Parts: sequence; C-alpha cells; structure tokens
Amino acid sequence: MRTQTFSRLYGIAFLVVGLVGIIPGLTPAHDHAGVMIDAESGLVLGLFPVNILHDILHIAFGFWGIAAARSYAAARGYARAVALTFGLLTLMGLFPATRTIFGLMPIYGHDVWLHALLATAATHFGFMHREAQARAAAI
Repeated sequence: MRTQTFSRLYGIAFLVVGLVGIIPGLTPAHDHAGVMIDAESGLVLGLFPVNILHDILHIAFGFWGIAAARSYAAARGYARAVALTFGLLTLMGLFPATRTIFGLMPIYGHDVWLHALLATAATHFGFMHREAQARAAAI
C-alpha cells in the first residue's frame, strides 16, 4: 500500500468515527469518570469512550489525512504525526492520572489498544515504509 493511500484511508476512517460520535443516536450515552467536559459523552460502537473534544480531534485528523494524501511528503508527515500522537495517547491511557488527558478527553479501556494499533500502522508508513522500494518490488 502506498503512503498516500494510507493517509486517505486513515483520514476517511477518522472522519467517519468523528461524525458517528457527534450524530445523536449513533453513539450510546455514557458518563466518563473524571472527565470535566461531558458534551456528547458516549461509547462509539458501545466500546470506545468519546466526548465532543475527542470527536473534534478525530474529525481534524480525518480532514488532515484526506488533505495530506495529495502528496507523498505530506502523507508521510501525517503518518509520523499520527504515530507520535497516538503512541503518546496509548501511554497516557495506561496511567490513571492521565487516562482522561487531565480531565478533557477519555482515553481508557478499549481506546488504549486501538490507539496502539493505529500508532503501529502509522509508524510503518511514517518511518519505515519506503515508497520507491515498494514500487520497484511491485514491478
């Protein structure tokens, strides 16, 4: 898979997840302990804790991914940012003191393994995948 395709797919996925989180009725309501901002608090797919800030973050990463897919350099930069951001969120979700990003967004439970998976794939495309080598191998 090309880095630009990765960026486009991640962008679309983040955009869809962000929109699902804010459309009433699609995300079951849920109170998150320790989160000060409870607007649109819920569980996407009944598993992943979100609130309005979390949804806005997903939507922002969605638009960014779609826009970054226009060039290899932008897509690679996007993949690196996703890898670092979601790697940090994975670590923060493991510790009780930071599992709500200081009371702003819930990042606990199933979010931890999902963030780790997202960061792992993004690490491949952002830091290890070489576009020219992949094209040469396909020929």
